[in-house]
Amino acid sequence: MPQAIWKDTVIAESRDTIVVEGNHYFPPDSLRKQYFQPSDQTSYCGWKGTASYYDVAVDGEINSAAAWYYADPKPEAEQIRGYVAFWKGVEVTGGEDGTDIGSGKAC
Repeated sequence: MPQAIWKDTVIAESRDTIVVEGNHYFPPDSLRKQYFQPSDQTSYCGWKGTASYYDVAVDGEINSAAAWYYADPKPEAEQIRGYVAFWKGVEVTGGEDGTDIGSGKAC
């Protein structure tokens, strides 16, 4: 099952990720919310729209803007509305042999 891991801590886990451009987007209810803090950072993707970010916090360490999501995506990206993807050292694992299955950037 795909998992997002940072600092040896599982911060999200789901069998229902959606893969877009090599990134696994996790459903909102799969996040372990205690590890997420809102961020003011945003970025823009021409076909997905404006991405918002979360800081990931584990054991007092903060990984700034390490998770992103599209709260109001363009129609072409509607399937990932509210789903969360990761980068900046967050490992996404869950291949059949437990290997890294990818993390990238918002656009």
